[in-house]
Amino acid sequence: MRWNLRMKAAERGIWKSTEMRRRLAEVGLEISAGKMSTLWTTTPTTIRLDDLDVICAVLECEPTDLLIREPEKVTARTAPHEETQTAVASPVVAPRFGQRRTVPPA
Repeated sequence: MRWNLRMKAAERGIWKSTEMRRRLAEVGLEISAGKMSTLWTTTPTTIRLDDLDVICAVLECEPTDLLIREPEKVTARTAPHEETQTAVASPVVAPRFGQRRTVPPA
């Protein structure tokens, strides 16, 4: 996923994270300066749906405008994994009946 907050904010005339933070606060979403800086400069690994809803309301956009899918990255991640799964056979684990377990050290 690609986070498109800055582009959507720019389309609404919001050029600084402090301005975005102020507008979010006006509608009831208080975000710390550090969290706002992270949302503004990087792609968040998580975001609360309530927060996303408020951000979309302020920017007058949909969540799909902020979160842009990148299917080529998914394909790049899964392709090598599939090859190794078919090439390596998983070992068969068989129970050993009749053998006692060892006693742990005292």
